[in-house]
Amino acid sequence: MTEDRPVRRRHADTTRQALIDAAAGLFAERGYDRTTVRAIADRAGVNQALLFRYFGSKTALFGEVMAHDGRRRLRDTPPERLLESALRGMLAPGDAPHGDRSLEVFLRSAGGDDEVADASRRLGEEYARTLAHLTGEEDAELRAALVLAWLLGIGLTRLVVRQEPLAGADPERVCRLMLDASRTLLEGLA
Repeated sequence: MTEDRPVRRRHADTTRQALIDAAAGLFAERGYDRTTVRAIADRAGVNQALLFRYFGSKTALFGEVMAHDGRRRLRDTPPERLLESALRGMLAPGDAPHGDRSLEVFLRSAGGDDEVADASRRLGEEYARTLAHLTGEEDAELRAALVLAWLLGIGLTRLVVRQEPLAGADPERVCRLMLDASRTLLEGLA
């Protein structure tokens, strides 16, 4: 006699998003190398075989996590607002509606295997190209790289090292100070 159990079906898009969200959280907390496929699947509430079904590998999922918010932001944000959007996303708590953990993921996973480093580098290059258009100066690429390095440094100090006073600073104050100073390098910032 077979037992009648409710069949639990997951919608593919919902499962994919659950895996992306779980991976983003774990990558941000532990970094790429210390995050296991099993931990991602457990947090998402799915069988780990689904991660391979939808993404093929942990590395491919990492690329999806990195690209998800970063590329959406690049696509949907006017260039003059990109730095502010990225900064505010980084400063918002990870579970907030506008929180973006992709920078934290990048910071905790930098120096990982080559595919991971390549995915992170490509996204950073896309941001730098966009920001470089905000100045007419001859050294526009250098200026954009400096602003991005500053952003990464803020993220590292605040999110990974958790060094005070930056770790506990008011996000609005950090944002205002960073944007005011960044306008020296990229005068086209809003």
